[in-house]
Amino acid sequence: MIMAKTDHFLITCEHGGNRIPSRYRHLFAGFEALPQTHRGYDAGALALARELAIALAAPLFVSTTSRLLVDLNRSIGHPRLYSEATQDAPATVRSEILESYYLPYRNKVEADIAEAVARGSRVIHVASHSFTPVLDGAVRNADIGLLYDPARPGEIELCRRLQAQLRALAPNLKVRRNYPYAGKSDGFTAYLRRRFPAEVYIGIELEINQKHVLNGGRHWRAFRGWVIEALCQAMTERK
Repeated sequence: MIMAKTDHFLITCEHGGNRIPSRYRHLFAGFEALPQTHRGYDAGALALARELAIALAAPLFVSTTSRLLVDLNRSIGHPRLYSEATQDAPATVRSEILESYYLPYRNKVEADIAEAVARGSRVIHVASHSFTPVLDGAVRNADIGLLYDPARPGEIELCRRLQAQLRALAPNLKVRRNYPYAGKSDGFTAYLRRRFPAEVYIGIELEINQKHVLNGGRHWRAFRGWVIEALCQAMTERK
């Protein structure tokens, strides 16, 4: 992958926390424990996003409001945009949530990309996420997932290089592409691909298995180090 001199790196974290604003806590009556689970936020994603942004000197956009209020990684109209705690709220309340939390976040990220593209830069966007080790009784068979659109050559190449770098740095880690989700399915990067052509926008989702977060301590620090070093090498490698 040939990296342009004007590449603009961008890091986002849509599910960085599990905060429920006090104004909407009454909606979670009967769901009080839910924000503490993997449904409430992506454990470890924020720590990794912050360190990636520092390493790449990249702008960082994060949300620490729980996706149970509104999911910033879903499109408007998606059946999982709102959770079971908020989906039955009055339309005026859901609209207020959208205007206060969803649109400001997504609009700021899109504006940053548009400004970079207007300056003649190519944007490389990494969205930091994590996934639960077991879902519905099935063990997730990966340590790291790299999600991308297989129709966009720049995303294929970046993920190929990143996978190779990770294998070299940490050969015991299982790194899979478009797992545990399909990279072109509904999400913020998928939306942004419709807004910006492939030659100026490369968007990937970096998914880490939360078992590494739960292990904590030196292992979790080392794991973040491997990911950051591999991504930095993959992004700056030139032909």
